[in-house]
Amino acid sequence: MIKKVPVNEYGKRIGEGHPRSRLTDEQIDRIRDLHEEHNLTYLQLGEMYSVPRTTIASICQYARRAQTPFGWKRLQVEVA
Repeated sequence: MIKKVPVNEYGKRIGEGHPRSRLTDEQIDRIRDLHEEHNLTYLQLGEMYSVPRTTIASICQYARRAQTPFGWKRLQVEVA
């Protein structure tokens, strides 16, 4: 099966297409919305999504997961 994943300008996988990604792009958008519009704290969001407070802080400050796709890479995925 072929899967398309987003890549940056250097060809590196980004967003939920990255192999170590724990959160989907939808979850990232929701985290930012909850923080900006509903004033939830980093600690509250970290507990909701089971990730460290520092990760939530990096997401909300756009230090993580802030790249936009430059292109797409096709990967061969094994189906078990």
